[in-house]
This record gives sequence, structure tokens and C-alpha cells, in this order.
Amino acid sequence: MTDDRAPLFRTALAGLLTEAAQSVSGIVAAEYPTAASRSYLHPVLGPLSAGPRVVGELNDRLEGLVAAVPRPATPAGLFTLASYAAALGWLTESLTELTASVDQICTRVGIPSEPRDPAFAVSGDAGQDGEFDLAFNALELAAIRTAAEAAGLSPNDYVEVLSQSLLAASRITDACMEISSGLLEDAAYVLDEASDHIRTDDGPNNLPALVRSLLARMETAR
Repeated sequence: MTDDRAPLFRTALAGLLTEAAQSVSGIVAAEYPTAASRSYLHPVLGPLSAGPRVVGELNDRLEGLVAAVPRPATPAGLFTLASYAAALGWLTESLTELTASVDQICTRVGIPSEPRDPAFAVSGDAGQDGEFDLAFNALELAAIRTAAEAAGLSPNDYVEVLSQSLLAASRITDACMEISSGLLEDAAYVLDEASDHIRTDDGPNNLPALVRSLLARMETAR
């Protein structure tokens, strides 16, 4: 009886981790309608809107897993719990950093205060056109000027906040991809084990991939 149920149980656990991986990777592809006056926020609004929903879903599933009867107290179950909890914590931390970055961008441009007068913002930067010519071609420069005017920002300010937005989007993308990859690796480990007796007491190599990654990050930060 136990031998027949163990593979099915591990399949369910692996499926849980795989579904979580798909949810996390979906954050980076999320889209959110962006007004022309806030176009510099377009790279981050999708992840910012989808992230909390995914965190809520993962948290609900984790609570359900912990409260399940029977509880996942086998080595495979504990391994899955550790991977899932590490993913949830890492994602929550990354979204907190994203929120802080977006808040800094909004503070930089004066949100929620009234935007500056577009005519003043653009004309006030007329003496700095040369640096844009070095970085952009004529079509790109025209597009930047148009977007900056719609946002009530000077071209220099627009490029600055857009760069910050792209950097924040890159960071959350990297985090989501690493979390998703770790979950898939752990799912494969749970599924491929010959028995339910996954060893978690034989050094760090048998810890979930996400736990190992978090430990490595902690060591790097010291």
C-alpha cells in the first residue's frame, strides 16, 4: 500500500512546485495598461500588479499544504515545504524591493503632486541636447521628446526615470526566473526519487535548490 501511494504522493508534490513555478514566471509577462503620462512606469507596472496576487495564491496554497490531512511529514513532503516556503519568501522580498524602487521613481517625478508644465520642462533642457545626440538616433530622440512631453518631464529626466524603471524590471525578472527555475529543479528532484525517502540530512547538496540559493546569497552578503 505504501509503495503504491508514494509515487502518487510525490507526483502531487512535484505538481505543486511546478504550478508555483509557472505562476512566478507569469509575473514577468504580466501587462498593465499604462497612460502616456506615465509611460516611464510601463516596464514595472505589470509585475507590480501581478506580483501581490501571485504571492497571495502561493501563500494560500502553502497554508493548505501545511493544514492538509495527513500532513506532508515525509522527507519528500518536508523537502517540498522548504522549497515552497523559500520561493514565497524570496518572491515577497523581491516584490518589496520592486515596490520601493517604484516609490522612488514616483517621488522623483513628483507623484502624486501635479506634474510640471510640459512646455517649461522641455524648454528648460534645451541646452543639453548634445548628450542625447550621442546616445540616440534622430527617431529615438524624437520619440523620447514626445514621451517626455506627454509625461511633463524634460528629456533628461524622462530617460533617467525610464532607466530606473527598466533596472527595477530587470531585477524582478531575474528574481522570478531564478525562483521559477529553482522550483522546477526541486519538482524534478521530488518526482525522480526512487522512493519517498529523500535525504535532507546529507549536507547542503540535498537541500532544495532555492534554499541553497538563499544560503549562497546570505554568504555573499556577509
